[in-house]
This record gives sequence, structure tokens and C-alpha cells, in this order.
Amino acid sequence: MGETLLFPIAEYWWFYAAFLLFVLAMLGLDLGVFHRRAREVSVREAALWTSVWIGLAILFNVVFYLWMTQYLPTRSDLAGIHTDALARATALEFTAGYLVEKALAVDNIFVFVAVFAYFSIPPALQHKVLFYGILGALVFRALFISLGSVLMQYQIVVIVFGVLLLVTGIKILLLPERPMEPERNPIIRLARRFMPITPQLHGERFWVKQDGRVLMTPLFVALLFIELSDIIFAIDSVPAIFALTDEPLIVYTSNMFAILGLRSAFFLLAHAVQAFQFLKYGLGVILVFVGLKMVWLNEAFDGKFPIEWSLTIIATILAVSILVSIGYQRTRPQPPASDRRAQYNES
Repeated sequence: MGETLLFPIAEYWWFYAAFLLFVLAMLGLDLGVFHRRAREVSVREAALWTSVWIGLAILFNVVFYLWMTQYLPTRSDLAGIHTDALARATALEFTAGYLVEKALAVDNIFVFVAVFAYFSIPPALQHKVLFYGILGALVFRALFISLGSVLMQYQIVVIVFGVLLLVTGIKILLLPERPMEPERNPIIRLARRFMPITPQLHGERFWVKQDGRVLMTPLFVALLFIELSDIIFAIDSVPAIFALTDEPLIVYTSNMFAILGLRSAFFLLAHAVQAFQFLKYGLGVILVFVGLKMVWLNEAFDGKFPIEWSLTIIATILAVSILVSIGYQRTRPQPPASDRRAQYNES
């Protein structure tokens, strides 16, 4: 950490602004054109959109890499540096950051499933909650990344976040998962004190006016809980990507692309999250690894653990945890389809 940045925010603000406009345009196209009416998103449609978001991330990385191979050699401050290797390493950092954020996003999906079940949000209304939830997540992630780009210049902050990731990873590996209890969340309890909640949904409305009072609907409470959950996840995910790259631009773009695909991934995986039950252990190992990078490995390798090694380790951990999950499901006796549907509806 602390190396000279290739793309400092102050000089490349226009790139950040242009990318943000692209993100907003894609979100507007999604909600304003393809999902104007409340309806249930099919698995086929979710798979198509998931492919689109992944394809856009890959296309962006390829174009960004090609641009760097042409642009970096023209910079006088990089004279004498092998800029092709630098461009390649930066593109690999984007790939590694995107993979880590995508993997951590699976945890978000587990939370989304639990939240929608707890508040009895029907599938037709889930898309709207996720849309605004992810829009808020984009804002909070941008703020966290901006703050992180400043704080991560100090070695003591890097070590603190590294220890935090280590502790989080070890907790995932060793401690049993606690059930979600929204009614005990202090923010939710505070919101209820200032604005009462209606006992039932009112279509797509977040608020309703009854007897001269403005009341929250369960739809808004679900949205609020999802926003709070993402802020908590960001405390892990943003430092995890900063462990892989010093470049705020790479953290920003890889984070945004991963979040953009989160909504479609939810509808694709919502009914299959239990099939990836060993993935959380893979995530725990990844967090331990990136925590070690921040606390020890980067310094042990002259300030930068090779990104090629990082990408290989992360991809291998994810592949093994997914394959073990799939293998376990195949050897496990399966209940009848009707029983599985009943279990999902009760969860």
C-alpha cells in the first residue's frame, strides 16, 4: 500500500463520472424499460441478465486493458517501466476483485432470501426492493471506496482492516451461523419508533397515509434491512478488494459491476442457495487469505503479493467449495419436489 497510483481520483474524476453515468443508464434501462411492471422474474430471464452483466464486466476489462497498453507508454512518469506488464497486472487485479465481490455477494443473496421470507414479500415485488436496495448500495460503496482510498495509505489502517478480515474469516469457518432477527436490529427498532408500520403490504408502495399519519409498509422495512445488510457486507468486501489492488479505480469498477449483477443473480440462485452450503467456508478461507495479504504477505513480497498468485488462489478456493457443494448435494437423499417447495415457503 502507499504506492503511486496509476489513476488517482483527483486526476481521473471524469472516468469515475462517466462510469457512474453508464451504471445509472443501465439501471434506468433495467427498471424503466424491462421491468416497468411488478412481476415475478423467471429463472430464464435472470440467467440472461446475469450473463449480460458478466459479459459487460469482461468486455470492460478487455477494453480497459487494451486502452492501458496504448496509454501507459505515453506517460512520462512511467518511463523505464514495463507498461505492458503493468497493464496486464491491473487487468488481473480487476478480475480478482470482481471474483471476490461476486463470491461475497452470495452471502447477500442468503440474506435477501431470509428478509423476503420474513416480511412475506411476494416474488412480483422483490425486484423493486432489490432495485432500490442496489441503488443505495452503489452510493454507499462509492463513499466507502473514496474513504478507503484515503485511509489505506496508512499502514496502521491496512493492518487494522487486515485483522478485521482475518477475524471475520475465522468466525465464518468456526462459529455456527446465527438466525437473522430483524426485530432486534437497533436501526429497525428506531425506525419503528418514529414511523409506525402497516401490518400488511400495500402493493408497490413504500409508504401509505392513513388517518392523517404516514406509515411504513413492510416493503420499505425490507428495503431498509437490505440497505443495512449491504453496509455491513461492505465493511468486509471493500477492504478485501483493497487487499488485492491499490487502485481505487479498480476497486470502484469491479465493485460496481459485481453489484449490478447482484439482482439478477438473486433471482437465478434464490431457490438454490442451499445447494451452495459449503461456499461460505470458501468465503471464510478467502477472507483469511486477503487478511493475511494485508497484515503480512504483501510486506513479505516486497510490498506486493503477486496478483497472478492471488487470482489463482481465489479462483481455486471458489471452484473447490462450489464443486464440494455440488458433490454433497448429489450424494444426499433429496425430498420430493412438493416437500422442497414447502420448505422454501416456510423459510
